[in-house]
Amino acid sequence: MITLSIVSHDQGALVATLLDDVARVASPLVTAIVVTLNVEEPIPNWPEALAPRIVTVVNPSPRGFGANHNAAFGRCATSYFAVMNPDLRLGDDPFAALLSRFEARASESVRLGLAAPRIVSADGTPEDAARGLITPLELILRRLFARRRAPRQDAHWLAGMFLFASSAAFEDVGGFDARYFMYCEDFDLCARLRLRGWTFEIVEDARVIHAARRASHRSPRHLAWHVASLMRMWCSTAFWRYRRLLIAERR
Repeated sequence: MITLSIVSHDQGALVATLLDDVARVASPLVTAIVVTLNVEEPIPNWPEALAPRIVTVVNPSPRGFGANHNAAFGRCATSYFAVMNPDLRLGDDPFAALLSRFEARASESVRLGLAAPRIVSADGTPEDAARGLITPLELILRRLFARRRAPRQDAHWLAGMFLFASSAAFEDVGGFDARYFMYCEDFDLCARLRLRGWTFEIVEDARVIHAARRASHRSPRHLAWHVASLMRMWCSTAFWRYRRLLIAERR
């Protein structure tokens, strides 16, 4: 039913811990897991219960976020495809609630293409994983007030820590735009899904814990990637078409 894609950047221990959680919640819905080692690192010992379902891909050279998950989708033979960051922890099984939401909306004229669980920090504080249109003001507000802002009910995009997609929707838009090496590819995916007639939402019955690393806040290289991605996004046709769509919907 579900293929998981997890990419490690020398984060094997985190991936192994996440997979321990997947094994613990014992969801029979997860039938395949693609783990991509994006940089040179030892291959961890995966949980024995999941070993038959895991394919480990070792990249000869690093690839971007979107390129890695697109390659994993090339191995996907299931109806649903989930992208998960290594620094997630699972309490209860989020997969059943996510799948149930897709099934509940299957007969609607507006097709659900993408969903995400409610993301919370280790202390239970909701994170701002459902966000507004990326503008300079939105970025400033998120940086200054992210921990104090209530989750948006009218999300314009979903942050890519955990994205649960219909394989049909993901294929329909061609997956992630691999020209984004890192950052903004999640916004771009959501924008292109909406422009193709799909929708997305947060599923409140599914919750996961995120230990945010926020590398772009402290790494000059990650900050440079972030700025480059913002420039690409603001110059893209998808951004401006999506902006016009959101303005029309408000009217």
